[in-house]
Amino acid sequence: MLNQTVIEELKLRNNIEDVISSYVQLSRAGRNMKGLCPFHSEKTPSFTVHPGEGFFYCFGCGSGGDVITFVMKAENLSYPDALEFLAARAGITLPSYKDTREQGGVERSDVLSMNREAAKYFHACLMDPKTPDGLKYLKEKRGFSTALIRHFGMGYAPGGWGLCNYLKSKGYSYEQMLAANLILKSKKKENTYYDVFRDRVMVPILDAGGNVVAFGGRLMGEGQPKYLNSGDTPAFRKSKTLFALNFAKDHCTERLILCEGYMDAIALHGAGFPQAVATLGTSMTPEHARMMKRYTKSVVICYDTDAAGQAAADKAFRLLAEVGLDARILRVKDAKDPDEFIKKSGAHAFSKLIDESKSRFDFKLERILEQHDPRMTDEKVKALDKITALIAEYPSSVERELYITSVAKRFEVSSGALSSDVERIIRQNARKQKKDFSSDVMRKTEGYSDRVNPQVMGNVAAARAEEAILGLMLLKDDIAQRAVSEELVREEDFVTDFNRRVFLAIKDLAKSGTAIDPGMLGEQFSPDEMGRITKMRLVRAELSDNRFEVFAECVRRLKDSKKTENTAEDILAILEKKRKRN
Repeated sequence: MLNQTVIEELKLRNNIEDVISSYVQLSRAGRNMKGLCPFHSEKTPSFTVHPGEGFFYCFGCGSGGDVITFVMKAENLSYPDALEFLAARAGITLPSYKDTREQGGVERSDVLSMNREAAKYFHACLMDPKTPDGLKYLKEKRGFSTALIRHFGMGYAPGGWGLCNYLKSKGYSYEQMLAANLILKSKKKENTYYDVFRDRVMVPILDAGGNVVAFGGRLMGEGQPKYLNSGDTPAFRKSKTLFALNFAKDHCTERLILCEGYMDAIALHGAGFPQAVATLGTSMTPEHARMMKRYTKSVVICYDTDAAGQAAADKAFRLLAEVGLDARILRVKDAKDPDEFIKKSGAHAFSKLIDESKSRFDFKLERILEQHDPRMTDEKVKALDKITALIAEYPSSVERELYITSVAKRFEVSSGALSSDVERIIRQNARKQKKDFSSDVMRKTEGYSDRVNPQVMGNVAAARAEEAILGLMLLKDDIAQRAVSEELVREEDFVTDFNRRVFLAIKDLAKSGTAIDPGMLGEQFSPDEMGRITKMRLVRAELSDNRFEVFAECVRRLKDSKKTENTAEDILAILEKKRKRN
């Protein structure tokens, strides 16, 4: 464990406002900074940075903590890896820090080094004349040049146990290889392992920093699954990774091209479109959308023309709009995907398709008209019902008016009647949203759906008293020191396990004579838990009365809540005895 002095120096060298500003556009709000939260989709800023106190908090999703917590969430890193990330950013070297709490004691750095060796192995197999199938497939079937193959570090995984034996010779254990999802354990033979990827062309998947975090393997012939991607590891999350972003980030200030698979993205790079990226064996996620927001102003969605591709495009439109990105869709003509289109018509024709890409409204309108023929009255009514619901989704009144005018003219209906229907739907949606919001607030107040502290439900009064106690201890050093030294509140007083853990962590800091800095708890708690801890402190900081007497009253209420609980149990026991006697 690094001492507090080292961590404080690291945080001093990485000003929280400067670090977060590289991810989020912040604006001044008094002493603090506000912006759109990078961890959930929102249109109104609820994300606040407190530079003077060195922490952030989002009132929308509950994310919070110090600069270390922020980097953990933003970059999907463990606590020690976040420290290394910040150290590299500040140009300093940290003392040795080992954390073996990850899967099977395997660190992220172990997975990255194994993946780097695996990528070398796969590429060597691809270029080996003894195993020509992979290179033949990529060049003849895919049309990839040698330069493009080398650019992406592509490879070939032969059949058998080649990678497993290769990594073993490099000193890696089976446990490490299992944690990296590079091998599997046989269910039939004890102590037998085999390669995950066999007889496939291999595509290394790199993060934005250029680290090999995973692999994608593609069969060269018939069989299933056609595509096989690495599972989640300490270094990789599919939902938070975009293929080729490490290259595209330098070419996408104005526009990104979003593909459905990495082979399409590679083909586009080879055709002169280096701003292409792809999701990995999963549909687009809110994390993907927020990631793209960091690098570009607009996105052209370039998915397959089949029903599944178009449904995925509709979801991508929604997610991109939620983070404020302009999105358009490219409809490939006379081909099933961009790769096939470019082979048939060339890069210039594809560039023209990009320029002709459609807005979400035009895309949805086109799909509605494919389902309903407006020349028939009943189908025209159905089409207009769907179109008015679509227009009602747009928050801009100017945008709605333009669409209403265009649709009214096209369908030969009154724009006033169409506008009236749109406003009715907006009011219905607003009522439903208000009702859902009220229900959500009630559920949260009563502790339902609380992933951080699920024991709140059924212990609401005790949990609220615990949070007030912890908030005061986090806010006021003198209260924390006195509470611990005089044993005014003890471990056994706490009802919920999570709050008890927070109390014990604060107690350890107080006993060591260390200042009560919530950031020092980051090693023991997950980013989501750090968000809750930050909220406890922030709630108390915003209240005017944080005297010791308030702390004492909260302790009394916590202890009284336990007495009430015990009394209730005694009454139930008496009733049960009486029932048995009768």
